[in-house]
Amino acid sequence: MAETKYEITYIIRPDMDEEAKAQLVERFDNILKENGATIIDSKDWQKRKFAYEIKKYSEGIYHIVNATAEDSAAIDEFDRLAKISGDILRQMIVKRED
Repeated sequence: MAETKYEITYIIRPDMDEEAKAQLVERFDNILKENGATIIDSKDWQKRKFAYEIKKYSEGIYHIVNATAEDSAAIDEFDRLAKISGDILRQMIVKRED
């Protein structure tokens, strides 16, 4: 079965200190790895202002992860845990066709 490429973008609340943010990113990278995904890269993109408030925040830190997986188990688990994390304001998972 061929691996599927995914691009995961998530927004981290802007008031986290660097150490806490690094731990959050590491935790979510590990969730992907432990569930069978391979991470190609995981990097902060930039802090951006929102067009409207999300959970009382007017800006957030965008983080992008490119990963591959043979099935959707890792992606589903990432999505489930990101939705209940108070530190991740929004997430978007895109299946890439390139």
